[in-house]
Amino acid sequence: MLNKKELGTILISVIILGFVISLSAENFNDVILNALLSIAIIIFINVIFKKVSAFYLDTEIEINLWEGTRYGIKPGAKFRRPFQWGIIVPIVVKIITLGYLNWFAIMTFETKGKTHRAARRHGIYSFSEVTEAQMGYIAAIGIVGSLLGAFVGYLLGFETFAKLSVTYAFFNMIPLSTLDGNKVFFGNLTLWAFLAAAVSLAALVAILAI
Repeated sequence: MLNKKELGTILISVIILGFVISLSAENFNDVILNALLSIAIIIFINVIFKKVSAFYLDTEIEINLWEGTRYGIKPGAKFRRPFQWGIIVPIVVKIITLGYLNWFAIMTFETKGKTHRAARRHGIYSFSEVTEAQMGYIAAIGIVGSLLGAFVGYLLGFETFAKLSVTYAFFNMIPLSTLDGNKVFFGNLTLWAFLAAAVSLAALVAILAI
């Protein structure tokens, strides 16, 4: 289900987010292990939900670090190499907010259709491309997975895990660049509005109750 590149991407993401979370902690050594474990579980839940939903939509997804290739709207306004937003943004946000804010949106995914399965189900060439709506559904299921993980974590008494999971969902719902929120936004605006409201409510509960 996960190839070596994806496992490497997840490992890098876990290390970056675990490190960023622990930077503002009084006892870094005590917090870092818990942060790494929590983030690893949160990311795996999110990815598994996406992978399963992609399978049922006759598609395949590959998880990547969030990258950017453009710095403007002109045709030639491109970086020579992809800019690693997923690595840079969490660290920069942590610094400029003096440690008060943890940016959790760090990964994105690419999608392609499974033409052999689609041909068997729907007829030759009837499913040659993945639509924005389908990409939006896959991203949305990942967000739902994060919210469910937060709910289960809270019921089991893992309040810190629940808060981190909600935070992960919140930042990934931001309609920016190639992040999940942008895929949901352009795939189905109504679905994005519903999920944004649900995530915002969960974040409010996490702040007030957890």
